[in-house]
Amino acid sequence: MKLISKQLDKEGAGSIRLQPEEPVDLWHAYNLIQSGNILKASTFRRITKEKDRDVAGGGISTPSSSGSSQRVQLTLAITVQKTDFDPSAGALHVSGPVAEESPHVRLGAYHTLDLALHRPFTLSKLSNAPWDSIALQTIASACDPASRAEVGAVVLQPGLANICLVTEHMTLLRQRVEVAIPRKRAADSAVAHDKAITKFYSAVAVAMQRHFDYGVLKAVIIASPGFSGEQLLKYLLDTAAKDVDTGSATAGSNKMLIKSKNNFVLVHCASGHVHALNEVLRAPEVLARLADAKFARESATLEKFFSVLSEGDEGGGVKAWYGPKHVAAAVDRGAVKTLLISDRLFRSDDVKTRKHYVAMVEQVRSQGGEALVFSSLHESGKQLDQFTGIAAILNFPIPELEDMSDDDEQDEVQMERH
Repeated sequence: MKLISKQLDKEGAGSIRLQPEEPVDLWHAYNLIQSGNILKASTFRRITKEKDRDVAGGGISTPSSSGSSQRVQLTLAITVQKTDFDPSAGALHVSGPVAEESPHVRLGAYHTLDLALHRPFTLSKLSNAPWDSIALQTIASACDPASRAEVGAVVLQPGLANICLVTEHMTLLRQRVEVAIPRKRAADSAVAHDKAITKFYSAVAVAMQRHFDYGVLKAVIIASPGFSGEQLLKYLLDTAAKDVDTGSATAGSNKMLIKSKNNFVLVHCASGHVHALNEVLRAPEVLARLADAKFARESATLEKFFSVLSEGDEGGGVKAWYGPKHVAAAVDRGAVKTLLISDRLFRSDDVKTRKHYVAMVEQVRSQGGEALVFSSLHESGKQLDQFTGIAAILNFPIPELEDMSDDDEQDEVQMERH
């Protein structure tokens, strides 16, 4: 993300002009834009031009009902009412009524702005819902070049592979490869099985070459049950070496693959489906390689939370809680060691709700605790969302939390979701 300009008053109200540079920047924009904000961007709209006609030959011109229309580019500002983000297509659509006078579009007319890469936009937040610490932190992170490091991941089992890119803020499924693998029974079927396996690995290798830049990726994770991962890696290196020797059209990218072979990490997982990535990112060998990556810290912290939660009241009391009511009570008592919170909670259209969660994050940090904002586009964030989107690991147990009604908690969660 490129920060073009920032004009904020001491209360945090004002405008920030940004330019998305990478697909993940549209995800950041989606998290920044809230209902009631003013969004200004270049757009296209079909404009109808009315023709004049001479009334009864008297030299008086009046607009004709029929006219020509053309698609013109213009800059419009709208009051945000609805946002729609499609991560797979990298498309962000923002709709609402036109908020500023335009020579082509009447004030209040409904319009949809399509935000795109390399096209700047200006986002303004008013005094009733100004820029807060979470939004400003999101911009700082998005504009930091060091946060753009990516990891390639292939999760596979015989006949099925999911090729993904894992960034600091989201997991992108780039391609799914499926090849029917016949079972080994007789000699003939064993030959067919081996041919199908080779065809499968070949298809996976082509998909990886299409979506992975081996010179940029910090690591390439290959995860599978059994030995499929090892066999795929052997196929990749053997095929790359042959292509380099013969000087084929793909020799350049295969040279980079061979040069980057130390970046490959083999991991065991339960299946070849995408959801197994959460298990993969918690593997010790992956955590060691990606110790500085945000998603690695999230996965390790979520694993720690589940571990403490499973311990229950062993060792003197419960030190892990989830749910808005229980976590808020723990924060108020200064007991939170680590706060886990989903970015989904900050996208609430209710200003009061967003301010509530922002205040919780700031309070935990001011008390010396750690607050991790999980991306709901990562597998760890999706898992946290299943536990209401907010959880905490405590420094010390709080017996009073056990007396809080679970019914009250569920009611509060339902209100938040609506």
